[in-house]
Amino acid sequence: MTDDTLDKGGAPRQQTTDRGCTMTTAQGGPIADDQNSLTAGPRGPVLLEDHVMREKIFHFDHERIPERVVHARGYGVHGHFELTEAIPELSCADIFQRVGEKTPTFTRFSTVAGNKGSFDLARDVRGFATKFYTQEGNWDLVGNNIPVFFIQDAMKFPDLVHSVKEAPDRGFPQAQSAHDNFWDFISLSPEAIHMTLWQMSDRAIPRSFRFMEGFGVHTFRLVNATGKSHYVKFHWKPKRGLQSVVWNEALKINGADPDFHRRDMWDAIDAGDYPQWDLGIQVFDDAFADQFEFDILDATKLIPEEQVPVRIIGTLTLDANVENFFAETEQVAFCTQNIVRGIDHTNDPLLQGRNFSYLDTQTKRLGGPNFTHIPINAPKCPMHHFQQDGHMAMRNPKGRANYEPNSWGEDGGPRENPELGFQSYPEEVEGTKQRTRSETFADHYSQARQFWISQTEVEQEHIIAGYTFELSKCEHERIRLRMLSHLRNVHEDLAQGVAEGLGVAEMPEAAQPARAPIIDLPPSDALSILKNGPKSFASRKLGLFISDGADAGLVAALEKAFKAEGAMVAIVAPHIGGATLSDGSVKAADEKIDGGPSVLFDAVALVFSEEGGEALAANKPAMDFVSDAYAHAKVIGWTEAAQPLMKAVGASPDDGTAKLAEDSAGDFVTLCRKLRHWERKLG
Repeated sequence: MTDDTLDKGGAPRQQTTDRGCTMTTAQGGPIADDQNSLTAGPRGPVLLEDHVMREKIFHFDHERIPERVVHARGYGVHGHFELTEAIPELSCADIFQRVGEKTPTFTRFSTVAGNKGSFDLARDVRGFATKFYTQEGNWDLVGNNIPVFFIQDAMKFPDLVHSVKEAPDRGFPQAQSAHDNFWDFISLSPEAIHMTLWQMSDRAIPRSFRFMEGFGVHTFRLVNATGKSHYVKFHWKPKRGLQSVVWNEALKINGADPDFHRRDMWDAIDAGDYPQWDLGIQVFDDAFADQFEFDILDATKLIPEEQVPVRIIGTLTLDANVENFFAETEQVAFCTQNIVRGIDHTNDPLLQGRNFSYLDTQTKRLGGPNFTHIPINAPKCPMHHFQQDGHMAMRNPKGRANYEPNSWGEDGGPRENPELGFQSYPEEVEGTKQRTRSETFADHYSQARQFWISQTEVEQEHIIAGYTFELSKCEHERIRLRMLSHLRNVHEDLAQGVAEGLGVAEMPEAAQPARAPIIDLPPSDALSILKNGPKSFASRKLGLFISDGADAGLVAALEKAFKAEGAMVAIVAPHIGGATLSDGSVKAADEKIDGGPSVLFDAVALVFSEEGGEALAANKPAMDFVSDAYAHAKVIGWTEAAQPLMKAVGASPDDGTAKLAEDSAGDFVTLCRKLRHWERKLG
């Protein structure tokens, strides 16, 4: 077997001349290239005749029965998309023509690596897929909460997922990437390094589906009525800003409530606090694509918003929970191939492979070709075609004609419509059939570096901690050192921080890059969560911990002030029956203290009577409540009677804490808008 090398496009190659070690197809045919799909030229479309790629992905798509192979744990919500700016000059898509028109939608959020029974707050990519039921057919925007991906060619998708899923011999680990197989694959696939920066950042542990961005990932085309094309990238921008948890919180939330994200979404919609995202587009032309530092067809790259601003054209509102989880969330079938006139695919090799894979997957998972007969998948516009029969067909053509052309006149069924029908953009394609990766895909480190320098100090610390934790779970030193060799090409501070965390005495040489990194790309503030946080405490939740004898006026003032902010208040008490307040009234509890830890809340308030404070000062769940809130840099409000408890856990008053009074409840709301007092963790 030859040494590991990178080809001209930066793809890893592990080759052999030994017939006994030669990789083959399931039919026994030797494989010459397991890294690249067959394309027409290095940047051309993937060819349908690529039997090697199709067999590999076909088998992968059929690995699980009946659960999805990836994105198995999902949560779906109904809603609508309202156009706020028409763009007929860019696209003839019907959905983009009339300002104010509302298009029904169904959105499914998900984790990638775990099974249906895994927990919500795994460190993982989040799926963000939206089905638009337009008047000219369904459009599926199937994306993630991260704008780039691990791989450049769909040929490698089975390998990526196999590496991160449970090992075939032991059936674990589940819903995590902190193990040898994953990092072995990543460290041998430098194209994935950029994505791992995002994965190790707080983007991979969002506080809520409601507070994360969504991205279409790939470059698509918009085509107008005259056939003019522009490239486009799709963005979802949360109206309430970005927010994530810290790793220690994620671990404890999974223990306290493994359905945390699901419950959060259900409760918000049930309360009428409807989540919203703006749909933004980055539009650019061939001239920009030609001068851009990276290849726009490379899914491991993004286009900084400073270079191509995001233009907001509409708003997605999620306003209805499902009536039956299986019928809707579990049976919904998204396919990247589902586009409408005015939107078109590009030659991105990852996208081209997804177009094949998703249809194949849904056909297998839902029992046959008629999954569009299931109500959640059915278009809401008229349908006319000659497709018939098959497993679980709910409808078939009526009358004699089930083919065309036919001579049955008005009874002959539907006919093609060149004026309204989908037209592929007539891109000129010419090239030699070959398995290769374009050399324009070969830069694996420059945008990873740009992401790193765009983060705040707190976020950089979290990325270092993420790599350190995950790599510490790798048993084999060679894998840890190989990853460090890649991180040196990203930034020495990052590599040194991880090396120190792992206790590496001698730093390995930097990996040999396929293309020299660009080291002077400017920071991009849009890549940071903390630079794009919320401007209010709306839609967040205060954990109001009360004891018997707590000041009734203060409790009422806090509830009123946070309700006015658009926030939620959960009452936490020593007993689920609640507490008797100073005026003799009984305040019912939403959570018993040992069932409602502070990790479930965005900020906390401690409102105790003197007697209640003394009783709670040595109460272990109460101590954990305050200790965790303080350690996680949350804003804490307190009354004087809570001081013994705070002192018991070393929670000293600072600029992230506030002494509470009935007439200053509004000031506490203002303080809570910052969400975290990060200086506490840096100090």
